Amino acid sequence: MSGIEARKLRHIRVSLEEDVEADTGTGLQDVRLIHRALPEIDLDDVSTEATLFGKRLSAPLIISAITGGTAEAKRINEVLASVAEEKGIGIGVGSQRIAVAQPETTHTFTVVRERAPTTFVMGNMGCPQLSLGWGPHEAQACVDMVDADALAIHMNPLQEAVQVGGDTNYRGILGKVKEVASALSVPVVMKETGCGVSHEDARRMEAAGARGLEVSGLGGTSWSAVEHQIAREVGERRQEYLGQALWNWGIPTAVSVVETSRKTGLTIIASGGLRTGADVAKSIALGASAAGMAKPFLEKAVEGPEALGEHVDNLVQELRVVMFLVGAKSVAELRRAPALIMGRTAEWLSLRGFSVEEYAAR
Repeated sequence: MSGIEARKLRHIRVSLEEDVEADTGTGLQDVRLIHRALPEIDLDDVSTEATLFGKRLSAPLIISAITGGTAEAKRINEVLASVAEEKGIGIGVGSQRIAVAQPETTHTFTVVRERAPTTFVMGNMGCPQLSLGWGPHEAQACVDMVDADALAIHMNPLQEAVQVGGDTNYRGILGKVKEVASALSVPVVMKETGCGVSHEDARRMEAAGARGLEVSGLGGTSWSAVEHQIAREVGERRQEYLGQALWNWGIPTAVSVVETSRKTGLTIIASGGLRTGADVAKSIALGASAAGMAKPFLEKAVEGPEALGEHVDNLVQELRVVMFLVGAKSVAELRRAPALIMGRTAEWLSLRGFSVEEYAAR
């Protein structure tokens, strides 16, 4: 087993078994949607259908990038993709670096499109690989591997900085993103990995040709925490310390959604600590077009397709009921629903120059 394969297996195990959640919230706990005692619509009238980069989904929900590259990852991807296809939601694959470097692992990724032939699928490559020489050729290989509808380029500077042997070369990334975005026929979606994105960086990404952004904000799985646990296991004291010290570093998800949706024309995918259908509804009211979750789906996937399918059904029905309770018959109407932003999230946004009153006054 290669070092990359061993690390991917360890990431899955640690994510499922260890304490790796951020101690701070996503900011969505500070967001309240306004209850309508007389919504003036029927629940049966509510449609959760959405479109993401031209692909119609039954709900604005994506299984965010989780894994690939190992036998266990293939089994997980089979379950995730089968349920994504059955339920009409999107799915992203984990980093395809291993498959480009080790073609014998390609089948652990191609199974996703095999099991999900019609729904939205997003490929995945990383910024560190761009800095080390990857370009349009490798990006196209990632797209072709899973017949992707979009390609995520993941940004994980914190994780790489605290990871044992991490790749921390980030100089010149925007120029490489521009090369890739201009060469591909599918949209490039910039994707953080648990630390969120500021509007300043989002605008630079948009200028470089990105069409979408998955914010993956602070509030869910902390990859600094994951690497802390791994460093502790292997006896790397300095990385163990760094992972602990930077456990809660980043921009909360709710803040990142507001900043990036207000200041760019990017298609925003809210992710990072979302756990409920109400979280999805709040994210869309704040400006997202769709919402992604990873850990909740991973936990159910290891139980099997029935458990995962039931969980997706519950999330979508919760979203539908919340839409009914705010009087929104469609996702487009939900994006215009009044939202109260309070507490630390309101304070953060105010200090950053954003008016939270505008959301309440809709």
